[in-house]
Amino acid sequence: MATAQEKMTEAATKIAEHKDKAAAIGAVYKFVLAGDGGGTWVMNLKDNPGVTEGEGDAACTIKMAANDYVDMLEGRANGQQLFFSGKLKIEGDMGLAMKLQKLTEVLK
Repeated sequence: MATAQEKMTEAATKIAEHKDKAAAIGAVYKFVLAGDGGGTWVMNLKDNPGVTEGEGDAACTIKMAANDYVDMLEGRANGQQLFFSGKLKIEGDMGLAMKLQKLTEVLK
């Protein structure tokens, strides 16, 4: 199974390939992924699309277990179900969290 680190590296590559689509989302997100293979990443989907590892300012922070993040990206878990079961926490602008659905189009 892939790690969250590998998935973020893949995301960085896809975002670089589709900067126009990524910038259309128009927000900066922070992902705080706990557990093995986890870490903190800032995903800029605004003025200079890309992914950087480490802390940074973001309008919306997503907190979850690293393995749940991988499961969600690989289709084994649903983001809404993770949220309602308390496994995915959102801090900041909830409206921006809803826009993350568009990110899946960029990451395909």
